[in-house]
Amino acid sequence: MEPLVRVEWQGPVAGLTLNRPGRHNSLVPELLGALLEALGALRDRPDLRALVLQAEGRSFSTGGDVRRFYAQGEGIGEYADGLVGQLNRAVLALLDFPAPVVAAVHGIVTGGSLGLVLAADVVLVAPEASFAPWYNVVGFSPDGGWTALLPAVIGPRRAAEVLLRNLTITAQQAVEWGLASRVVPASAVRAEAWRVAAEIAALWPGSVRRTRRLLRGTLGDVAARLEAERREFCAQVVTAEAREGMRRYLGEE
Repeated sequence: MEPLVRVEWQGPVAGLTLNRPGRHNSLVPELLGALLEALGALRDRPDLRALVLQAEGRSFSTGGDVRRFYAQGEGIGEYADGLVGQLNRAVLALLDFPAPVVAAVHGIVTGGSLGLVLAADVVLVAPEASFAPWYNVVGFSPDGGWTALLPAVIGPRRAAEVLLRNLTITAQQAVEWGLASRVVPASAVRAEAWRVAAEIAALWPGSVRRTRRLLRGTLGDVAARLEAERREFCAQVVTAEAREGMRRYLGEE
């Protein structure tokens, strides 16, 4: 079987590729576990100077796999607790990664997968890329940094309207609002991410590392806000409202 997260190298730059294209790289424990394992293995590599995050298939990642959630039945609370906990650890691992992270984003980003984008330093988006929450359509509560990180990036009023109205942020809006760095042609977005990462990798690593640390600031408050998201998500996902929301979303009888 193909690995759910593929690791590759180009000189001092490592790349992590989300590799569950048949399910739009939706987040399940196996994928997040593979991502956490890869990040753990890479973080202490002295030869690593930059990291590229990308994805296979038509979508970057569509957040939690709603069908997998629905299939849990009475065990959905425990499943959600574990999954969102893994996602939070992945977001924090990227935020605290010793080398800069460059994301190449194409297609759809929905739900908690936004956290992987928010944790990157440079975000290059293809023109068709888009970002949408979908929480109050499915009956879930926000996770992945939609309340913990996004308001500081695009502003609290914009974040509130996007979440409450389930609006889609286009690639151009993402750049204008500060969620993305720039739009790159779809055919070139991956290559450009690797080029940018190689450019960063060629600079003095200590200087780059300290610059990133200062830009990120302390992660204690972020961790606390992500934990608040986890608690609210777990409380909401066990409700009858969420069960009915998933049923309608999936078209179940």
